[in-house]
Amino acid sequence: MQKVEPFLLSGNLAIAYAIKQLNVDVVSAYPITPQTTIIEKISEYVAKGELKANFMLVESEHSAISACLSAAASGARVFTSSSSQGLLLMHEILFITSALRLPVVMVVANRSVSAPINIWNDHGDIMPQRDTGWIQFFVESAQEAYDKVIQAYRIAEDHQVRLPIMINMDGIVLSHTYEPVYPLSDSEVASFSPWNLSLKRLDPDDFLTIGGFCYPDYYFETRYQSSKALEDSLPIISKVDKEFGKLSGRSYGLVSPFKCNDADTILVSMGSISTTIRATVKKLREKGEKVGMVSLRLFRPFPLNELIKSIKNAKAIGIIDRALSPGAVAGPLFTDVTSALYLSKMSIPAVNFFVGLGGRDVKIEDIENMFVNLKKIPTGKIKKHSYYVGLRG
Repeated sequence: MQKVEPFLLSGNLAIAYAIKQLNVDVVSAYPITPQTTIIEKISEYVAKGELKANFMLVESEHSAISACLSAAASGARVFTSSSSQGLLLMHEILFITSALRLPVVMVVANRSVSAPINIWNDHGDIMPQRDTGWIQFFVESAQEAYDKVIQAYRIAEDHQVRLPIMINMDGIVLSHTYEPVYPLSDSEVASFSPWNLSLKRLDPDDFLTIGGFCYPDYYFETRYQSSKALEDSLPIISKVDKEFGKLSGRSYGLVSPFKCNDADTILVSMGSISTTIRATVKKLREKGEKVGMVSLRLFRPFPLNELIKSIKNAKAIGIIDRALSPGAVAGPLFTDVTSALYLSKMSIPAVNFFVGLGGRDVKIEDIENMFVNLKKIPTGKIKKHSYYVGLRG
């Protein structure tokens, strides 16, 4: 790794800088807070000639993802980003992109969805996209956002993967907060993530039909193949992360356990809140509390084996959701984690904590209280399976 000085960058600017280094061919997007400055900075790079990309500012997010789909199908390296209602408008095309096995990379600056209108962070926009067939990462910092964008192209364009990737970054909290970011050199990025041209692409001289009409006698198999491709991407995701670690000194893993080996109680989370939880665990450990935490870096495909290995010694676990699943018995992450417990024949009691909707602060004191509630579970003194942390009334 070449020695470089850190840049002071927000999450959005760190992503834009990575996109410039990756020499993306096509960028298509529509502005929506809090991801807009990603696209603004990329457009500046294009205008100054620092990135020789076809920059398309289209009339909606639906058009943005459609343009990326078409460009990727033609053999271009593409990028887009979105948030909140804009991501919801893309929903239809997200399924098509993954089913066609197109290596589109998108950053989502996670933001609450209307109504009422709110521009702050939660995971209400991304959870409806769980089943769209995209690989999905959650990052904790601007540095990790930068690193994951570089990893994403290497993974998505791998001929054994050929799937689109979403990188989820908490809006405002990470998108607009500045921190030191240690970039790779342009040559290192080019060497690590060279453009891996698709073996099958739209070409006027070599005719190909993609996404054609499908009768019931084949549709089931096509959907299974898409699902299997996502499952089979796990070892490649892990391999790329390890190779990036050798290059940069930064490797994140599929999950990031902290103080879990002897922990009686463990919190499971995703995104920037994991940093606060880690600080709380350190504080409580100094007081002799046997607590731990696990941050999921990868959400889809779900890292079942890695998660189970991290929490297997716990007496109780708490799963933190930053989105509701109205009408369901629990939150979306809680459902995934408890399904993993069931499939692994583990009987660890679990509690669902709903936190931080609409950008509401989650403080160290709130997390300490979560651990207090978890300690009561083995004694039988707690009966509730869900808590709404910080909810008034």
